[in-house]
Amino acid sequence: MGDQHDLIGRRAELGELTGALDRAAAGQAGVVLVSGDAGVGKSRLVAELAALARTRGAAVLTGLCAELGEGMPYLPLTDALWTAARDPLASPAERQALRDALDDRPVLARLLPDGGGQPAGTAPDVAQQQLFGAVLGLLGELSADRPVLLVLEDLHWADASTRHLLVFLSRVLQRERVCLVGTYRSDDLHRRHPLRPVVAELLRLPNVSGVELHPFGPEETTDYLAALDDGTPGGPELSADIARRVYDRSEGNPFYAAELFAAARTGDDLPAGLAELLLSRLERLSEAAQQVVRVAAVAGRRVDDERVRQVSGLDEATVGRALREIVSHRLLVPDGSDGYAFRHALLREAALTDLLPGEATRLHAAFAALLAGDAAAGRRGAAAELAHHSLQAHDLPGAFAASVRAGQEAEELGAPDEAQEHYDRALSLWEAVPDPETAAGMDRVELALSAVRASGRSGEVRRAVARLRRLVDLVDPGDVRTAAMVYEALAYYLGDLDEDAESLAVARAALETLPADPPTPERAGLLATYVRTMLFSDRYPEVPELAREAIEVARATGAADAEASALTSLGLYRESREPTSDLTELFVRARDLAIGAGSLQVALRAAFHIARTKFDRGDLAGAAEAADEGVRFTLGKGLGWSRYGTILRNMQFLVHYTTGDWDRAGELAADFGIRVGRSTEAEASAYVLFLDVARGSGTIGQRVRWLEPLWDDEWLVAYIARGLMAEHALWHGDTGAALDHVTGALAHMGPRDTPTIRVAATAVQAHADRAVRARAAGDDAAMRAAMAGADAFVELARGAATTTPDGQARAWLGVEGHAWLARAEAERSRAYGDNDPALWRAVVKSFDYGFVYEIARARWRLAEALAEHGDRAEAAREWEAAVRDADRLGAAPLRRALADLGTRARLGSAGPPAAPSAAPSGPLDALTAREREVLRLVAEGRNNKEIAAALFISPKTASVHVSNILAKLGVASRTQAAAVAHREGFPDVP
Repeated sequence: MGDQHDLIGRRAELGELTGALDRAAAGQAGVVLVSGDAGVGKSRLVAELAALARTRGAAVLTGLCAELGEGMPYLPLTDALWTAARDPLASPAERQALRDALDDRPVLARLLPDGGGQPAGTAPDVAQQQLFGAVLGLLGELSADRPVLLVLEDLHWADASTRHLLVFLSRVLQRERVCLVGTYRSDDLHRRHPLRPVVAELLRLPNVSGVELHPFGPEETTDYLAALDDGTPGGPELSADIARRVYDRSEGNPFYAAELFAAARTGDDLPAGLAELLLSRLERLSEAAQQVVRVAAVAGRRVDDERVRQVSGLDEATVGRALREIVSHRLLVPDGSDGYAFRHALLREAALTDLLPGEATRLHAAFAALLAGDAAAGRRGAAAELAHHSLQAHDLPGAFAASVRAGQEAEELGAPDEAQEHYDRALSLWEAVPDPETAAGMDRVELALSAVRASGRSGEVRRAVARLRRLVDLVDPGDVRTAAMVYEALAYYLGDLDEDAESLAVARAALETLPADPPTPERAGLLATYVRTMLFSDRYPEVPELAREAIEVARATGAADAEASALTSLGLYRESREPTSDLTELFVRARDLAIGAGSLQVALRAAFHIARTKFDRGDLAGAAEAADEGVRFTLGKGLGWSRYGTILRNMQFLVHYTTGDWDRAGELAADFGIRVGRSTEAEASAYVLFLDVARGSGTIGQRVRWLEPLWDDEWLVAYIARGLMAEHALWHGDTGAALDHVTGALAHMGPRDTPTIRVAATAVQAHADRAVRARAAGDDAAMRAAMAGADAFVELARGAATTTPDGQARAWLGVEGHAWLARAEAERSRAYGDNDPALWRAVVKSFDYGFVYEIARARWRLAEALAEHGDRAEAAREWEAAVRDADRLGAAPLRRALADLGTRARLGSAGPPAAPSAAPSGPLDALTAREREVLRLVAEGRNNKEIAAALFISPKTASVHVSNILAKLGVASRTQAAAVAHREGFPDVP
């Protein structure tokens, strides 16, 4: 811990931070955002926390953002990793453990100055996802041994990729023993500052908290100054007058107060403004020291001593003496083994404002000259620094060339936001530099397409489309291949925006202008994109012909990524029309081609369909093997949260859930978490509801609260989450809520989409429950309404199972689709009062490809139907089989329903594990167990016929039980018997 004065006025804030650190150590990751004005003490507070964390055995990683605009992606992450790898406060074993973890993750290791180049085979469009996954994996690995405190300072200067990483970690860190602390200047967050919406978004997350540092009050300022007063000879002692004047001038800002007090102690007049104060501190330095400070200010928040010497023009001995002087005045502080940092950013800013224009230009030019060699040697980040310094030095050709290189580096690092900025800067300089094509290594259209690609990869698809529409006017109509590249990109991004009609029109027009002979990679890519968009509609029978053409052209031109994409699309088209064809090998070929071409997203798309087609055909063992293989590949590439990486992980979970391996499914679900914000996270969390609802988990409400804001815009989230919430409502007898969820889920689907079948079957169950209750209550109107509702949803399920969206006969339907249709038909029979056992046997058979839970659910209903039809022996066998599976799975809601059925139909004695209810006392002691069941129904207002139906007995037997109850209770009527039940607190009586 630091000195006590470090804690003046900050004990409560430090308590909040240490509380977050303690929770992280216990396995509950958390994020704390520390805000306050410049100089209010944010860095001192987190330094105190870091010192405390080290005493508790935590690993501490601290990184600083720098005021370089958006030029250097992941700078604080790089800083944190590089500093921690050389941290003298860490043991050699700890430093080696970190280095080993980085070496296992080349995508992170290459961020470091000695990290080497881009690993082979990494596609730029997934590099950011790989890096994010690697950071999460690194933190998880480090925190397995000891808690981790990750501090990211000065986030108001963070680049866009760092902001994205902050959001990602805030959302996905769950059970890792990680405490992430970020600091930022609240006074810098103007209305349009890019960090402002990020902070607003993060503070809505339940695992993110904010700590705002306020200025000191008068008493705190006096205590702080007293702690600073070390009795320097010749300086005035702290007096009430000085304390008051310092407080008035500093307004309680600790940094300002310390600087003002230092001025007072050295006999200086108090400056009128802080800038003057800071400059006065600099002016007391020797000329050589002032020169070093100016050079360091131009370099950035940090600088190494060798670079200072080179740019300053001073000899090594003079620079050494100047640095000792500066450090003694606490303007720069040692940082690592070979560098220095400004003690506060305000000191650097003051030094910068004092530079003459020509002086600043000269210093920037000197740094650019040094960086040119580093950039040429490929040092990571040098191109971005070179572009910054060259632009400030008015070297437009140098800034142009460095911006292009920086954009390419940012793409490789998966930092598309920074790539956009660099490419935009280069495009803005295109007309101002000589021979830009040679300097850039590409023409203007190619550079613009690079900017478009960066826009698309950063998620700004509309911006990409806008760029492309402007770019169309710049393309020479006679350059058909370049035009094809532009139009293919435009068609692709229009498809991502669901602008299918325009996407098809653009692709079609481009194909008409691009000659088929000779074949070109551009035509292959254009055809593959055209086919991909066509798949979303059944109106295009020419899909297979065009897909084959795309494959032929791709093979002729070596465009393996286009071939893989077209093969996958062709397989999907054929699968829906060739019910006997197993197209797995087609998807396998597409996957292998895409991997060979380094197109990982195309590979993951194909890998998913390998597992999915096996699952749809009931080959659960094959689906499990394919899903596990796909997920291993996904995680190995750091793509666990990419689009198809998430889909593959969902498939892996679903297979284990289906086969009844719920323990393994639960392990997989633990990686998904509850706190979600993006679509991929929400989809994964929605899948976990399969297990939560089936087990009756207590986390359902919390999970749904996170999913609800997203399901209006994400059809898959709505389909899964609302469909399962409908089932959850039915387990609790709430048919109204169930049908509301059904309506919400169906609003996102067409009536002939196959996912409609399952939701429709759930709706039929809700109406069947209503019909059964209405029939027992003698409410004919409600019964007829429920039967009509069941009819409507059965027709919906039949239509989706037999007809495609464009009205054609459906050639193929997966095994699960057939099973849910059978379920809908059986539930309709229950709604009509028939409850035909043959239909429920068909449901059991339909799910008997290995769907353990749904087989058990179907056997529950089959046992009920058999009991209603008098076949108690067969009903008991089905009931016992369902009980065994429900117990093994831990399916609590189903187990309770089976216990209720077993009691009512006297099928068995086993009941769900639960604490026994208190036995009735007093007048009810004389009743048998069966008579108590009858009394409960009497108290609900049931007549003998309704009691008989509920307990699977005859009305005559029900009448005998009622007579015995009246006699034993000594009452003359059913109403009086119900009153006794209420008075005695009889269990389950409404």
